[in-house]
Formats: sequence, structure tokens, C-alpha cells
Amino acid sequence: MSLVLDQVRRIDVQLDKLHWARHASTPSSLASDDTSSSENAISKLDAARIGKLQAAIKLVSTLTNRNTPLPSAKILSALRLANLLNDPSSLKEQGNEISKPATTQRDLEWLLISKATAQTHGLVIDLLLEDTLPLGWDMWYWDEVLSSSFYLGLYSVQTSPIRVWQLSKDIYADVRRRIQPMERPTTPDGMEAISNTRHWSMFYGLVKDSIRDRSLAGSTSRIASPLIFYRSQVRSKQQQLRRFRELSACGLGVLVNEGMNLDGDESEMRRAKNDKHAWKTVVLKSVALMETLLRNLTILDHGSHAFEDLIFANIEDDTELSQASASDEGDTDQRLALMISRLQLVLEVHLPNHIASSKQLVAKYGRPSRLVRYWIPAIALLLSSSTLLRVAVNRKVQLMTWIRDLGATTIDFWNNWVVDPIRKVIGTIRHDKDAEIAIMSKESLRGDQASLERMVVDFAKDNASRTNGAPMDEAELAVVRAKVREGDLTPVLRAYEEDLRRPIVGTVRGDLIRALLIQVQKTKVDVEVAVSGIDALLKSQELVFGFVGVTPGVLVCLGLFRWLSGLFGGRKGKTEQKGRGQRIRLLRNIDRILDGSSPSNGILSYKDHGMLLCEIHILRQSAQRVMPRDIFGEFLEEVNELIDLHAGIEHQIRVVDRIRWAYSEWIR
Repeated sequence: MSLVLDQVRRIDVQLDKLHWARHASTPSSLASDDTSSSENAISKLDAARIGKLQAAIKLVSTLTNRNTPLPSAKILSALRLANLLNDPSSLKEQGNEISKPATTQRDLEWLLISKATAQTHGLVIDLLLEDTLPLGWDMWYWDEVLSSSFYLGLYSVQTSPIRVWQLSKDIYADVRRRIQPMERPTTPDGMEAISNTRHWSMFYGLVKDSIRDRSLAGSTSRIASPLIFYRSQVRSKQQQLRRFRELSACGLGVLVNEGMNLDGDESEMRRAKNDKHAWKTVVLKSVALMETLLRNLTILDHGSHAFEDLIFANIEDDTELSQASASDEGDTDQRLALMISRLQLVLEVHLPNHIASSKQLVAKYGRPSRLVRYWIPAIALLLSSSTLLRVAVNRKVQLMTWIRDLGATTIDFWNNWVVDPIRKVIGTIRHDKDAEIAIMSKESLRGDQASLERMVVDFAKDNASRTNGAPMDEAELAVVRAKVREGDLTPVLRAYEEDLRRPIVGTVRGDLIRALLIQVQKTKVDVEVAVSGIDALLKSQELVFGFVGVTPGVLVCLGLFRWLSGLFGGRKGKTEQKGRGQRIRLLRNIDRILDGSSPSNGILSYKDHGMLLCEIHILRQSAQRVMPRDIFGEFLEEVNELIDLHAGIEHQIRVVDRIRWAYSEWIR
């Protein structure tokens, strides 16, 4: 729902209240006590006519599911459905006697034309908003052009074809104007060839004279700097756009505050019972106001204050409106016929003319079209297209190879760095033996430990037989085996220490070399034990290492996906950040409008109120996208207080401050 729809819905509800107040105030004497006479009256009621009126009222009613005002074609079709445009004579009553069915039919006709006026009122407001809002971007574009000499020079180059074409047209018109007095009547054939040759030479001479005159006239304005002419031209366009924007904002403020100004409180309902036709005069004046606004909005010869005076002066000097407003109840057909004709004129003539005129003004004073702004790079691309095509053809093999390599690299990356690590992680979670991490096998350590144990036991047996003369029993061998399992090689080390005293003898006998080899085996077993500890540590963190292996591929894929979604998608993060910045700037603009205004008796002027409505319209649409529904409902209450012109500027400034701190979560 927008600001325009709220305005139309409010007027529609007020019209319904006035319509029902009219029926509630109908005298009981109009109703016949005689049942037969009532049935006779009802039998004379044009049921088809009332059905068409009710269908047309439903068509222009805002209670249907719509998010935009009705277009002018549908409003006209609703009026044609009720035969209000095709058969104006059907509005006349027979004499001054008004029967109950005729009164009902006439009330429905007034309700239909009033609702159609309300829809037209919303349509014109929406049109003025669409005219005013984009002008800020065009003015910003001219500010950018004036900000540097480079942009100004670029603008002069971009618009050079238009100036050349306009200069050619002016020279041609000037030559046509100069050559007309020199034309002679037709001569014989022999003289005609000479005359044609002379005319061509005269034509070229006149062209040179026209170009020389224009060059001399233009040199005086370009003598200081070649960019002064273009700078003044840009400033003139910017000034005209600013004036058109002010007039549109002024018209918007006048239309919102003065058009369809119907009050729906109890006092007005009581007044409607006493004065049954006062609101009809208000509707008729609203149609005249829309007609006057649309007719004068695109005339940029006056300022906003002069425009306001012109609008109200035209309303006061409207003789048809004055006569219809002063007519009594018996001449109510004059009001209705005048309203229908003027509303039809607004919808069929003034609206299309205003749209065409505003487009012409924007095309004339707004930023240049895309064709003008981008014809230079387009021509450069067109001229270099043959070179680019030749390079592409000559390097076709390399390009195809790069494309194939890119595809193969992408597939290998996906399989080796995304699919396989994820598969291993799943295997680890399911205790898959193929997915276990192992530096060495368990059987290798067991075999080396058993070999060391046998070597130490055999060495202890041989050494005990040689030193003691008696072999070791099983109990002693069991003690040696137990110590070897614990890493104690005392029998071997003692024999190694004794052989070191006589190394030659120990070497010849072989005990020294044997002890050294046993220690080498012991070192190997110690290394394997340490490696087995590391292996156990890795197995305890196997899932962690699996996720570490998956992380690089997943991060690369996520980064690529986010980049592609940001490139081709909606760029939600940037959009939200941009929306926050837009809402802050809108509040800043609202503050500037309220602070920089020149209120009369504490009330904003129509121009400032129109500019305020434009900013609030954008702020409301932006806030609706980010605020929850209940919060947005409270925000609409603040907005309605802010757009109330009669509340006073001091109250509006306080409302802006309240919006700033109460809704800072969604605005900042």
C-alpha cells in the first residue's frame, strides 16, 4: 500500500459515509404508506440502470484488491458502463417531482462520479510523484557534469552530433530564406541550364555566408573558454529542471490539501444532513482543480508562488464552476453534467497532454539519452570488432584448449578436493577401516618386540653359561623377558660394559658386536613405539583431520558461489546496506525541507509540503520492505502525522525526531 492509495481509500470511505448519511436523512414522507403504491413505484424502477450503476461503482471502488490506482482507461470504461458518457440526456428528470426510485438512481450516479473523481485524484497524485521523483537524478547528473572540466568536455563531445544536425537544419533554413527572393520564372531550355548552374553557385555561396555569420556570432561567446558555452547550457537545463520540479511539488501539495477535501467526522456528517449538496460542490471544484493543474504544470514561465496564485485565480474566475456551485437542488443535473464533461476532459485530454509535455520537458532539459551517452564506446567497439574477431579466429585452438583445461581442472578439483574428502569424513564417522589414518601397522611393532625379546634371552643364556658355568632356569628367563617388555636390557648392557674394557677380545669373541646389534634392535623398537603413539594420537583426531582436508575445497566453492550469486543475483547484502543509506538520506532531506522552509503561520507552503510528500513516499516504500508488519503499522501512524499540513512545522519536526530514535534499528 502506498501514500496514493491511502489518500484514495480515505476519500472513498468519506464518500461512502456521505452517501449513507444522505439515505439516513431522507424524509419519511417520501416513502408511501400504501403497499400498492410502493410496489407500483418499485415496478417503475429501472432495475437494469441501477444494476449498471452498481457494477460501475464496484469497478471504481478502492475496496477491491488493488495496489495501484485505476488507470484512466478503466475509469472511462466504468463511466461508459453506466451510460454517463454516451447518454447525458438520461440525467434529466421529469419536472421538479423526484420519486424515490429516481432519487436512488441519482444518488448512485453521484456516488459513481465522485468515486471516479477520487480515482482520478489518486491517478494525478501518482503522476505528479512520478514526475517529481526522477528529476533529482537528472539534477544530480548535471551537478556531476559541472563538477569537472573533463565531464563537461565529454558532454560536449557526446552531444556534438546533435549540435551538428541542428546547425545543418538552421543553415538550410537560412539558405532557403535567403534564396527565395532570388528565384526567377522558368526560362527557355538554353537559359535554364545556365540558371541552374548559377543557382547552385549561389546556393554554395549562401551556405558559406551562413556558416561564416554563425561562426562570427558564436566566437564572441567562446572567446574566453570553449567550455563556457556548454557550462551555461548545462546550468540553464538544470535551472529549468529545478523549476519544473518545484512546480510539480507545488501542484502535488495543492492537490493533496485542496483536492477532494472531505471531512468524515461526526460534525461533517451532521452538516451533510442539513446541506445535501455541499460535498458535490467540493467534488466539482476538485475536478476543476485537477484540470487547471494539468493544463499549467508544464509552463515554466512562473515560479511556485505565481503558480499557486494562477491556480486559485483560475478556480475563482471559472464561470461554469461558479454557476454550478450557486445552483439549487433542482438544478443538480447541471452540476452532474458539468462534472462528467470536465472529468472526461481531464481523463481523455489533459492527462495524456500532460504526460506528453512532461516527457518532452525531461527529454529537453534532462540528462541525455543512453544513445547520446554511449555512442562513443559503441562506435569504438564496432570499429574494433573486426580486430577482436580476427584475434578470436587466429587463436581458436588456444581458446578451445583453455576452455577444455578449465573444465578438466574444475572437474578434478571437485572430485579430489570436495567429493573425496567428504567421502573420507563419512567413512571416518562410520569407522570404515579403509578410511583410518595409520603411519605403521600394528603387526610390525609386535614382531620387532618379539625379536628383541628372543635376542636378549638368547644373549643372556649364552653369557650366563660362559660366566657362571651353569645355564639359567625358566624363572630367571621369565624375569629377563618381563624386563625386556618394560625396556630393561641390563644383561646385555653389563656384558657390553665388560667387553668395552677389552674390545678386541670382545670383538673376536663376537659378544661386543652382538650387544651392539641388540641395542640397534632396541632403538628400532623404541622408534616404533614412539611412532605408534603418534599413530594413536592421529587416530584420536582422525575426524578433525578429515574436516581439515574438506575445508579448502568447501571454502573455495563457497567463495565462488557467493561471488557468482553477488554477480548475477540480487546482492542482498549490498542492497540492504544501500537501503539503510537511502533511508538515512531521506530523513536528512526531510530535515532540510522542514528547516529550510518559510512557513506561514507555522504551516508549510504547498511547494515544501509537496517536496515533503515525495521524500515520505520513498521512505515509506523503503521501510515497508524491512519492517515487520506490526512495527510498520506504528510507523504509518508517525507518517500520517508527518504529512498533516495543519499540524504545524514544530509538530512535524518533533515527529521526525521521534521516527529517528524509535525506528533506528531499521533506519540506521
